[in-house]
Amino acid sequence: MDSRNMFSSERFKLIADYLKENNRATVDELSKVLYVSLATVRRDLAEMSKLGLIQRTHGGAVFLDSSNEVNIFVRIEKNAMDKEKTVSIAIDKLPEFNSVFIDNSSTCLALAERMDFSYKTIITNGLQIAVKLSNKSGVNVIFLGGNIQYNSYSTDGSLTTEMLEKFHVDLMLSSAAGIRLDGAYETTVECMQVKREAFKRADKRYLLVDKNKFQNSFVYRVESLDSYDAIFTNATDETIAPYQEKGFRIYNR
Repeated sequence: MDSRNMFSSERFKLIADYLKENNRATVDELSKVLYVSLATVRRDLAEMSKLGLIQRTHGGAVFLDSSNEVNIFVRIEKNAMDKEKTVSIAIDKLPEFNSVFIDNSSTCLALAERMDFSYKTIITNGLQIAVKLSNKSGVNVIFLGGNIQYNSYSTDGSLTTEMLEKFHVDLMLSSAAGIRLDGAYETTVECMQVKREAFKRADKRYLLVDKNKFQNSFVYRVESLDSYDAIFTNATDETIAPYQEKGFRIYNR
């Protein structure tokens, strides 16, 4: 497999699999395995180390045997192409804004990597998003404190929602664990509470969900779909037809 045309998340998986099998590897070794440059391997290892997926060593990396590692990786790698397509649909349809709340979802992370946030204020509970955007020139990033959730690399809880109460933003950009005709859903009550608070603090709210999120059943409903200004997805016309029939503003192209 030629790694040069892969998303970084796909290379992460190859690196993680190789380290699981061999316990450790050098940068030179991984470069040959992946058919990419030494610089690319070093960048990938640096990013994976930040995510807690591996431990950097002098000249390479070792595998971290952690039960949480798989959960973090799956969030980044799973359905990467679908998330990129969803972002491509949304990115040109968003209105002008000066301030925005961005949730910790992997879909919004993909958006953050591509969108120009110059001279904007970003409020987020996603550590990956905060780190990526804080490296860009002219971007004001506010990271919400609270309980750190390792599996989602985010913060939540009462401290997070209390901090959100101090802000008002032009936009809310978020994803969901599942979407049904009666609303957008999350896997935990804490995540639901953060998104509900952000919802109240935004003038406009946009939902980005890839095709795999439709009809997923979860307990905690964030909001009804007619509360969102628009929903963006790469789902098929057949999938979104019942939502359009309900009058929801949902776009797949």
